[in-house]
Amino acid sequence: MPEYAPPKIHRNKTNLQLWWFTALLIAINVGLFAWQVLHGMDITSPSTADAIRWGADYAPLSYLAEPIRLFTSMFFHFGLIHLALNMWALYIFGNIAEQMLGRYYYIGLYMLAGLSGSLLSGYMAIQDSYELLQIGTANPSLLPSVGAGASSAVMGLGAALTVISLFPNLPSQRFLLDKKTLLMVMGINLAMGFTISGINNAAHIGGMLMGGFLALAWYWGEKIQRPRLIQLIALIAGGMICWVVYQYCLIKVATIAPFWHELLQWMTQSIQQPHA
Repeated sequence: MPEYAPPKIHRNKTNLQLWWFTALLIAINVGLFAWQVLHGMDITSPSTADAIRWGADYAPLSYLAEPIRLFTSMFFHFGLIHLALNMWALYIFGNIAEQMLGRYYYIGLYMLAGLSGSLLSGYMAIQDSYELLQIGTANPSLLPSVGAGASSAVMGLGAALTVISLFPNLPSQRFLLDKKTLLMVMGINLAMGFTISGINNAAHIGGMLMGGFLALAWYWGEKIQRPRLIQLIALIAGGMICWVVYQYCLIKVATIAPFWHELLQWMTQSIQQPHA
């Protein structure tokens, strides 16, 4: 699909050992999906019960009981097409980013971008619940929804490459990135998120913000020839940002906790009902 077109690079493809962690991420996601299907999950349209069972993010559950879902949701996908699109984008962006940024920084960026996407999505769910309680009338669009997928982490990678492409090439830079193509790809994905229902654009934007921040830090570290120090500081700062946002969300959740507990009870009953 055009929204996942690869950024142009003026270099021959390199062998797998230079981007093996990206290949490992793809294998893990595909393997988990196959395992879930073998255990009864619908391959084209997983149910809400399946999504919750396999670690998807549902804000009331994530913030009231199981914060690990902010991370595990990165490894669940809503059907084969969702998985295929994300894995194709991960291959396109990931094999370049892993070689350009260095493997350890790449891993940190991927994980922090995915977590940032979950956190911003959760924050928006909190805000929507506040609004729902204030207006006092039922509005399904404001209810928390179940979210998952690698797209926030992948968008973080895309944003990182896009930010780097905006600056002059570094002497040690391994790839020449096509700025116009990257801007077009990221713009199309954002536009799709705003115009197509069912896409968690907050998660995409959260991943992009973290990816852009860490890309700026990477470029600066390379520019002043202190890459390891700056990368370490940037990853720590990124982790601290995620922690602060999470703690802020917990404070906000305290006010709406009774409402979210009711939503959890309702969801538990609706999931169990077909099996009664």
